[in-house]
Amino acid sequence: MVRLLSGGVCAINYQHMARMEYYHDVSAPRAQELLPAAFAVVRNGSGRILLVRRADDGYWELPGGRVEVGESASAAVVREVAEEAGVTIQVTELAGVYSDPGHVLAYPHGEGIYQQLAVCFHAVTSAQEAQPDQDETSAAAWFDPEQATQLMMHPAVRQRLTDALTESHRAHFD
Repeated sequence: MVRLLSGGVCAINYQHMARMEYYHDVSAPRAQELLPAAFAVVRNGSGRILLVRRADDGYWELPGGRVEVGESASAAVVREVAEEAGVTIQVTELAGVYSDPGHVLAYPHGEGIYQQLAVCFHAVTSAQEAQPDQDETSAAAWFDPEQATQLMMHPAVRQRLTDALTESHRAHFD
């Protein structure tokens, strides 16, 4: 279930746990830790962009996720894209590094309040099909770039996608 609240707050209920995602909201709790994550702007041979639909809130996003202890950000994104969409990728270059303190993820039951540190990569694949994992993702699909920017997604994800599509020749950061 998704509840949109005022000020860029999204209440997400998944597996009986609600995660609150804030974006430049004065009512956001103060982050206590950084959450390292890696995402990919994956293009196939047709120039289409791979996006996954989150199972917990229904938003579309770039495939990716947490960087685990003992792995690099590039290895994490290769693993996450394979897990979430069933697609093998080759990372080609850096798209951006995003660490906006106004983007806060608050988990229930003392599981943490985080400021996300996201490393985004450009990547390619020869895959034409994608399959969601039906755990973290409920859909995985290829979109023309113009279509992709029109989908329902969190403002932080939209910024990352827009940056990668409009100025793909340079790395972005906030």
